[in-house]
Amino acid sequence: MASRLRFGIFLAPFHKPGINPTLSLQSDLELIQWLDRCGYDEAWIGEHHSAGSETIASPEIFIAAAAERTRHIKLGTGVVSLSYHNPLWVAERIVMLDHLTRGRVMLGVGPGALPTDAKMIGLSQTQTRGLLEDSLGVIMQLLTSEDPVTFKNDRWDLQEARLHLRPYSNPLFDISAAAVASPAGPRLAGRHGIGLLSIGATSAAGFDALALHWDVMEEEAKVHEKVIDREKWRLVGLVHIADTMEQAYKDVEYGMEQWFHYFQAVAAFPQMAVPGNNVKEMIEFVNESGFGAIGTPDMAVAQINRLMEQSNGGFGAYLMLAHNWADPAATRKSYELIAREVMPHFQGHHMATMGAAARAEKLRPELAEIHSKAVEEMTQKYADEKAARG
Repeated sequence: MASRLRFGIFLAPFHKPGINPTLSLQSDLELIQWLDRCGYDEAWIGEHHSAGSETIASPEIFIAAAAERTRHIKLGTGVVSLSYHNPLWVAERIVMLDHLTRGRVMLGVGPGALPTDAKMIGLSQTQTRGLLEDSLGVIMQLLTSEDPVTFKNDRWDLQEARLHLRPYSNPLFDISAAAVASPAGPRLAGRHGIGLLSIGATSAAGFDALALHWDVMEEEAKVHEKVIDREKWRLVGLVHIADTMEQAYKDVEYGMEQWFHYFQAVAAFPQMAVPGNNVKEMIEFVNESGFGAIGTPDMAVAQINRLMEQSNGGFGAYLMLAHNWADPAATRKSYELIAREVMPHFQGHHMATMGAAARAEKLRPELAEIHSKAVEEMTQKYADEKAARG
């Protein structure tokens, strides 16, 4: 396991249909600012075009706005649906963002999760994974070589394509492929020597596949003579915490039913199917199945430890799926509590301060007695000097 686990979010986002979209997008930007202030490492921004809840159409545009409001946090596309775009333009946009952010950008790629997105541009789900594979191959050539790229398939025709700008980052910004349960993402990650975004890490199928995913990456990397790194493996989980269990349960009454309804009845994304007919049943499912952690900071610590064990060797970053279960104030509170009480367990800070406190407590009786004697001696010395002066 890495000595310092990175923390971040995976922001689709998930907004209730019908609410003010302008305010929702501003709230998303303000959340990124809050995470930057709290010391989070990463935020990954999604791309969606339908179904009414995941309202960011261009992660690149959102990242450009967020970068101007933040100082430290890295910003990634989570993910660009490569099957929808010409790969040359994807590479051009991410390189431009690399320059604009001075190296704070990351590229996450996937086939496109919502069938309703693909349908509007004449694609079926049977095509998107093949297009992802073709596109990523072209993008990696463009980013890692200055040689022209010529490529043609049923969707794109590139003729001696070159990047207008070379990347700002040296050697290159982080690139990751998305995965839920199938080996498609790990296969591509290993083939190109890039990272993996395990979006469904806490779902039943995704959790069971974690160790297998790393095995697939290692096998593909070996075949294609690439190097992979667990530091670039990011696992996504679901968390909402508060000062007490009761407060956490009350918080999620705000938006949990809407989120569950989206995956139960709207989004044609069966890997994220979730049961529950009311908030009580939904909370029970999340906590009892391991799908997430709704409660107190120690539950978030337990979830991450469980993922570490299941990964069979560790991973580099834990990303929380931004879900809007709670209102903005309670959501910010949850992220702040995680920064204050969960991150130190995995970033080398928890034991240092706990150990210092324990050592000081052990020595306190002895040192307090010495201190008291020193005060008494000085008091007596002053009294003697005063008496000697008459």
